Amino acid sequence: MPERVATAEPNLTEPQGGLRRRKVLQASAAGALALAMAVIWLTNSWLTERFSETTRVRTELRLALYSGNIISELQRTSVVPLLLARDPVLTSALATRDFSKTSAQLISAREDIAAASIRLLDTEGRVVAATNRNLIGTSLAEEPFFVEALRSRETIFTTGTRQGTGTEFDYSRALVTDGKVTGVIVVEAELSKFERSWAGISDAVAVIDSDGRIILTTEPKWRGLTMEEALEARSAPTAIQRALQATADWANEPPDAYLSGQAVMRTETRIPFRGWRMVAFTTYESVREKVNAVLALEIMALAILLAAGFYLVSRRARVQSLAYRRESAELRQLNARLTREIAERERVQKDLAVAEQTLAQSSKLAALGEMSAAVSHELNQPLAAMKTYLAGARLLLQRTRVEEALSSFQRIDDLIERMGAITRQLKSYARKGGEAFEPVDLRAAISSALAMMEPQLKAKTVKITRLLPRGQVMVMADRIRLEQVIINLLRNALDATKGQKDPEIELILATGETAVLSVRDNGPGISDLEKLFEPFWTTKKPGEGTGLGLAISSSIVNDFGGRLTAHNAESGGAVFEMQLPLISDARPAKGVKAAE
Repeated sequence: MPERVATAEPNLTEPQGGLRRRKVLQASAAGALALAMAVIWLTNSWLTERFSETTRVRTELRLALYSGNIISELQRTSVVPLLLARDPVLTSALATRDFSKTSAQLISAREDIAAASIRLLDTEGRVVAATNRNLIGTSLAEEPFFVEALRSRETIFTTGTRQGTGTEFDYSRALVTDGKVTGVIVVEAELSKFERSWAGISDAVAVIDSDGRIILTTEPKWRGLTMEEALEARSAPTAIQRALQATADWANEPPDAYLSGQAVMRTETRIPFRGWRMVAFTTYESVREKVNAVLALEIMALAILLAAGFYLVSRRARVQSLAYRRESAELRQLNARLTREIAERERVQKDLAVAEQTLAQSSKLAALGEMSAAVSHELNQPLAAMKTYLAGARLLLQRTRVEEALSSFQRIDDLIERMGAITRQLKSYARKGGEAFEPVDLRAAISSALAMMEPQLKAKTVKITRLLPRGQVMVMADRIRLEQVIINLLRNALDATKGQKDPEIELILATGETAVLSVRDNGPGISDLEKLFEPFWTTKKPGEGTGLGLAISSSIVNDFGGRLTAHNAESGGAVFEMQLPLISDARPAKGVKAAE
């Protein structure tokens, strides 16, 4: 290289020509690079728009197919009540009141027509025959499908909420014999099967009724919400997630919405039935994959052209050729590094999937352990009371006071029954109650709960103040579950006053539009009111509490149609308020008595 410089010194025009060539080459390379970037950008924009439109059209066709399936199922089911209303077996059963074979007839009909369920109601709204025999004897007199069917002699379509499983779609029709209504036949359309089929094909699909509420969806949490509420229920992406998403989909159109942090396009169509609409959300993954495949070929072609240009230039300038080879080597190293990073990322993703599965299993085992601890904790109170009653009975027998000893044994028997009931009632957090409620005097429930807690209250010398009405305060509830809630509130108040010099608990029962029981303690109060009723959340030390007591109590009160709330008192301590609706015919007295 020094020799070449030496030979070029006598000619002063040659270095100037080489400088011009280098500038031309640099300008040409810059122009080629700019042209390549422009071509890639235009190609990406055009292909993204085209493939997005193709995906949208495909989604619209799929929605048209889904809509046709729904209309076909509804039309097919709408004919069934008319046929069953003319069935002589059903009309004869209503006339003779002999329903021994009616349910079997309905089960056979359901299998033939593939309906979700069929129910036969008498004129009083009582289920006399059904494909689900557990419903026989229940009263559905207030349901819309029964009321509207009695008002009209035509087939009526209604929607309702099925407890725990979503929305039910019913066709009902009155059975008329000799001009007189003898009953109502109700046929439920099997539309939930479409949700299961959609879940395996589309990202997210929802059917919205004329009121704007979601009645069918592949997302169970969306049922009963408006589309705006359903989208807000999803966690919005963070700024970092938005930046990463924008980097990955830099040329996509602005998304219609975000689902699980992913940008999606929204496609909507009308269902020709009662103003229903169907909405589908589709991710841009398929669009991005197709566009990236074309861009990869285009970039590869441009890279080949660029490499050919560098090869031609390298024949004229060894320095440029060497520089190009060095750059090519660096590019190969970078490619190898990226390949290794991609392989490492795939391995990490696989490890992450295994870790997620392990974490899910560990969560299940932890929940099982917490529930086992909760069962033991709930049984401690009856066991302590039984121990006290046994000791009292032993003393009474030694003093030959047999009658009083038998009374203690009767209480022990009641506690054993209560323990069995507690083990059943601990399931109430995971399953809504369907138990038979009865009128319960809230004052008596408070007294019974205090009797259960008597050994613990005496052992810790806590001052108990009761302010109760003189008359009965009647509510509709399950007595055992109601006493369980009061015991949980007393136990929490007792635990809160452990470190107090003069522990005190107040129970105030007030009546008005509702019955309100307030349990107040003079403890340190509650630090986090928002998480108070969440399961497995507790302020107690490990081993002293499971965090299920208040969650179960809140669920029980909700089953009674009431509400359980908590706040910190201005004078210190925590206050729990249980509000329950009063029975309409009860007449609570306004007088109040105090006892300590």
